[in-house]
Amino acid sequence: MKKRFKIDICVQITAREKAYRSTFAPESPGRFLGNISHYKKSYVSLLAMNVDKLLGRALDFEFLTKEEGMHLYYHAATSDLSYVANELRKKQVPHGKVTWQIDRNVNTTNVCIANCKFCNFFRRPGHDESYITDIDTYKQKIEETFRYGGDQLLLQGGHHPDLGLSFYTTLFKQLKDLYPALKLHALGPPEIAHVAKLESMSHIEVLSAMKEAGLDSLPGAGAEILNDRVRRLISKGKCGGQEWLDVMRAAHKINLPTSATMMFGHIETIEERFEHLVWIREVQQEKPAEAHGFIAFIPWPFQDDGTLLKRLRGITNNITGEEYIRMIALSRIMLPNVKNIQASWLTVGKRTAQLCLHAGANDFGSIMIEENVVSAAGAPHRFTSKSIQDAIVEAGFEPQLRTQKYDFRELPSMEEQIINY
Repeated sequence: MKKRFKIDICVQITAREKAYRSTFAPESPGRFLGNISHYKKSYVSLLAMNVDKLLGRALDFEFLTKEEGMHLYYHAATSDLSYVANELRKKQVPHGKVTWQIDRNVNTTNVCIANCKFCNFFRRPGHDESYITDIDTYKQKIEETFRYGGDQLLLQGGHHPDLGLSFYTTLFKQLKDLYPALKLHALGPPEIAHVAKLESMSHIEVLSAMKEAGLDSLPGAGAEILNDRVRRLISKGKCGGQEWLDVMRAAHKINLPTSATMMFGHIETIEERFEHLVWIREVQQEKPAEAHGFIAFIPWPFQDDGTLLKRLRGITNNITGEEYIRMIALSRIMLPNVKNIQASWLTVGKRTAQLCLHAGANDFGSIMIEENVVSAAGAPHRFTSKSIQDAIVEAGFEPQLRTQKYDFRELPSMEEQIINY
């Protein structure tokens, strides 16, 4: 490409990443689980591809195939990926502002029978540290959230074997009766699938009942990597990848806004990452014309501290700042029908997240007044309302407070958050 966008990436480029630029290598030694001959054949067929042509097609909002996305991953320069993704951001989000949110992650329960190997948060039924959050705790947390300028709870928990549909509908109604202005961004496809199984109901029946009870939007939680080879190894107790997608299809049919995520950098192959992106794009393409669909996509790297994946299998988070920036850019390129791409400052830190704003990301997500799950696996980064805005300004953008649906909010008068988690 003639025009290149240069960014200052303050990270060391590993030998593995240098190899990506010159060869269609599979996974790093000891972690490749595919067939070498398949990759050699794929490489030969991809030689005919031209990086500049692929990036030009991306600029025209064309859907690139999984193989074409992989070709860009292995062969395109970070500067070129960033330039194209940044141009797409400008077209898709013409106001040019970087949005952010004030909400709070509250856990309904820490009891879970899914046994995910990357989660340090859950407790088994009957454990001394297990809990179900009571209404007085919700009231205290909601009122504090309002004082900090927040308008929403992100409610998530575990696969509790005894908490069915009535538990959640009663909870949602109770919270909305107490706080009518409160928005509930709650649960995720795995929890919906779990409740549907407990109740012998369809996904759409469960979602419709929850929406009527006060559910405002459905997070993209529990996507991890959607390929079932990966899910069998790291989250066997959760729904399969296709069921995750089916829950989202059902949500879109009743116009329940959703988001999508990808947790990468563990045992997945690069092919499985791009397969994941294509599946998200396909479900978005299928949504009814009037439906919100996936409002945002949030990719974030596996956090390994103390997890079973690290302790038992030696799987660690080797995602560098540059690789995360490349995946942000490629997410923008591969998902032209998803308007908002969020940089996960919680998992990659302020500096890398700022660079992502020049590589296709347009959103910094929430300050997360409270967060217990990802931080339990070692994510150390924190923002207040002031510091997140300062970070956006430092990156060269105007910060804009938003709602879950990405409508603009006026900045309310608020107490400054005291970080205590």
